[in-house]
Amino acid sequence: MLTCFGVAAYFLSLADPDAGDLISNLKLQKLVYYAQGFYLALNDKPLFNEKMQAWAHGPVVPDLYHHYKKFGNDAITIRPKIDTRIFDKKVRTFLNDVYNVYGQFSAWKLRNMTHEEAPWIDAAPTSSLITHRALKSYFKTQLKNG
Repeated sequence: MLTCFGVAAYFLSLADPDAGDLISNLKLQKLVYYAQGFYLALNDKPLFNEKMQAWAHGPVVPDLYHHYKKFGNDAITIRPKIDTRIFDKKVRTFLNDVYNVYGQFSAWKLRNMTHEEAPWIDAAPTSSLITHRALKSYFKTQLKNG
């Protein structure tokens, strides 16, 4: 199984800073949220095991947040080396799809989107856990509606 750090590193490796494609900690958190939610809905198992909570600015994986918090609101400037062998072809395709759909949006747009979605609404505002069950249930409805 992957970790939230592996998923985050994969998304960071897709960004093209020279083209203005920048990822802040806030945006990274939302990309990881969408990846986890859709993966649960499609595969009935989590993409990674780290816990997700409802924070003021949307869903957050606390361990991942603390790992990148030194960048504040700025773009994460490190581009991790990725050993793509840890991602099977299906997972790479899935993560590329998530990035192609959600990576185009700004951090603030993604934040606002998550504030309209049941997993965050039902767990907020007390930093409550966003459960795999809540993610799976909500994102299954998105697959049906999409």
